[in-house]
Order: sequence, then structure tokens, then C-alpha cells
Amino acid sequence: MNVGGDKLADFLEEIKEKLRDANLSIILPEGNDERVISAALRLQEEGIIRPIMIGNKEEIPSVLTVINPKTYEEMEELIAAFVERRKGKVTKEEAREILQDVNYFGTMLVYMKQANGLVSGAAHTTAETVRPALQIIKTKPGISKTSGAFIMVKEDVRYVFADCAITIAPTSEDLAEIAIESAKTAAAFGIKPKVAMLSFSTKGSAHSEETEKVVRATEIAKQMDSSILIEGELQFDASIVPKIAAQKAPNAVVQGDATVFVFPSLEAGNIGYKIAERLGGFEAIGPILQGLNAPVNDLSRGCSDDDVYKLAYITAAQALI
Repeated sequence: MNVGGDKLADFLEEIKEKLRDANLSIILPEGNDERVISAALRLQEEGIIRPIMIGNKEEIPSVLTVINPKTYEEMEELIAAFVERRKGKVTKEEAREILQDVNYFGTMLVYMKQANGLVSGAAHTTAETVRPALQIIKTKPGISKTSGAFIMVKEDVRYVFADCAITIAPTSEDLAEIAIESAKTAAAFGIKPKVAMLSFSTKGSAHSEETEKVVRATEIAKQMDSSILIEGELQFDASIVPKIAAQKAPNAVVQGDATVFVFPSLEAGNIGYKIAERLGGFEAIGPILQGLNAPVNDLSRGCSDDDVYKLAYITAAQALI
């Protein structure tokens, strides 16, 4: 997550304003990490969202709310709920051991509505952060997979790129879900969603399995939510340049003014956002995980305390979607 610059500061201030009266709390499972503690102290001082630390109280400043899995008074209730949620895949004894893991424990607190979201990954892998979310919180009804979006910011311009982080080879159904969830993400962060389903073809200029996958995805997405402006298949230039859109896709509902870009594969999305970041001068905020029943987001293990702080606000904003 590259999160510097005045425009990103403005972006964050907009998020804070939305959250000011929402009374939300975010779980920080890595409560003994110095970067996480530093970020939590900033959040606590601002008083907009409440950080909840998982860890040993003796090692965490007393001004912060701290929960220790070893001494948690409602652990038996948590264990029973976890066994039920896992539908017989774990025993009570296994659940007791699993819930000593801070990510599983923190995710269960979110599931039990003791908090509104979770941010982890400063000292854990992506798998260690995301796996509990997929097992416990799970995806929303009608969504089969989670996906990873980036908010791209440059001066006054903001876009959403997806999926750039999770689904390697999405099907048409996957792409349709990604389109709908990415549109919701855009709206949540003040971006009017106009979705371009990207391909190397524009409206039949080429035919292959790859282009037909995007055509089908566009049809499915429109059926899923007809209120969202979605167009495909489109080459990138036709999605972003009005003059080219008028030539290549004169009847398209997106006329070179797309704000949400759905890439046909993970490799395309990952390459695309990094080109925009490194050559185009955009700041990339993310990946923001989409499609879960409650927000869980993953940090880089090389993150700074500022990254933790800002992702906590992003996660809280997702809870309002």
C-alpha cells in the first residue's frame, strides 16, 4: 500500500468524515507489534474508530482496549460458535486450540459482532489473515469468491482496479461478481461507478475464448444488478478515452468515462495497477478485500505504522457498505 501525498490525505479526511458518528471498532490482532501499537494510539487519540488490540495487556499501553485469548471470559461461547460455524469440521477441543491463534480469535470477534472489521498481516502471511475470514466470516450471499481491489488516486482522479490480488483465472461468473463488488467499493469511497469489463477486444473486434468469457461476464453482471452502468468487452483505450469509445463502441453505456476497471485475469490486473502506479504516477491503495460479510484486510509484513493506521480507516469505511 503506497499511501503518501496530499490528495491521499484529502481522501483519508473524506473517509474520516463519513465515519465520525458511526461508532465503529476495528480488531488489530497483532497487538504486540510496535507498528500496530503506534497506529492504534493514533486511532485512539482521534476517537473516530476504536482499535481493539489482541495480545498481552502488560505489553500494550493501558489507554488501549486489549483482549487476551488466554483470559477471555466468554471463550466458551466463542468456541461453541466456532464449532457451529465450521459445521462439524472441528471438535470443541480443536476449536479451543485454534482460537488461541490471534487471527482466528480476532475474526471470531468480528463474526460475533464484537467489532466491525479486522486488519492483520504486519507479522502474518496473507494466507494466515485471509483463511480465518473465509472459514468464519465467509462471502456474502450470491458471492462465491473474495477479490482484491485497488483504489488508484492521482490528483483529483480516482479509479478502482480489480481483481489485482486474489483470483488467478476468474470465470465469467467470477468476473461478474468482481464487477458488482468493485462498483460497491467505488461508491463507498466517493467514486461514481461506471464499470468497464476489459479485454483485448472491443465489442467483437476479436473473437476467442478469452473475449467470450468477458462478453458473458458482462451479461451476467448486468443481470445481477441492472442499476449499475457496466459495459464490455472493452479495450482499455475505449474505456478511458471518449473519442476512441465513440469510434469503437458508439452504443456503449460507458463512453470513455469508466471509473471501475475489471481485468480479465489476475496477471492482467496485477500488471495493470503496477504500470499505473510506477509509470502513470498513481498512488495505489490496497488490496482491499471484497465480497466478505464483514471487512478483513491484509497488510504487507513490511508495512509502516502509517499503513496500519490508514488501512484501519479503509476497513471501517467498508463496514458501512
